[in-house]
Amino acid sequence: MINISESAQSHFVKLLSQQGEGTNIRIFVVNPGTTNAECGVSYCPPEAVESDDLELEFNGFSAFVDGASKGFLEDAEVDFVTDQMGSQLTLKAPNAKLKKVADDAPLFERVHYFLQSEVNPQLAGHGGECTLVEITDDGYAVLQFGGGCNGCSQIDVTVKDGIESQLLELMGNEIKGVKDATDHERGEHSYY
Repeated sequence: MINISESAQSHFVKLLSQQGEGTNIRIFVVNPGTTNAECGVSYCPPEAVESDDLELEFNGFSAFVDGASKGFLEDAEVDFVTDQMGSQLTLKAPNAKLKKVADDAPLFERVHYFLQSEVNPQLAGHGGECTLVEITDDGYAVLQFGGGCNGCSQIDVTVKDGIESQLLELMGNEIKGVKDATDHERGEHSYY
């Protein structure tokens, strides 16, 4: 679930040796599943352990993950790096903003996850976004675009050569294509 590097483990053992008896660490996500999600690490004294916490045991300490953060910390990595600028603890949690869906999840959920995790970060660079409206009975993903994508002169390229080609590569046996349901109006908000 969470990979804590050897250097980070050594760092935690050193820090925890200066804390009260039985103190471990807690790894968590504040506002999980939102664009404002932020990951953190804190001390976790014995009285702060909750019944639904997941305990991950390491050499010399345990890391506790609260119930609300579990799915959002899938594939997370904690590292402790030292270079000429000093030392720094890093936490990377690629699923903090959006909970990873299972490979056997319903098609709508898997397409939604793909759009939110792969497509929208790219569109955000142009001030745009897209959402999945529906998947039609005949296998088309219907998308609604907003922000800078609404009225963009390159929207057809984005839909066909970008999103549709990637979806067909990933889910071609389940998706036939992508349709744009947006009523595009050009304006100052559009990215050209």
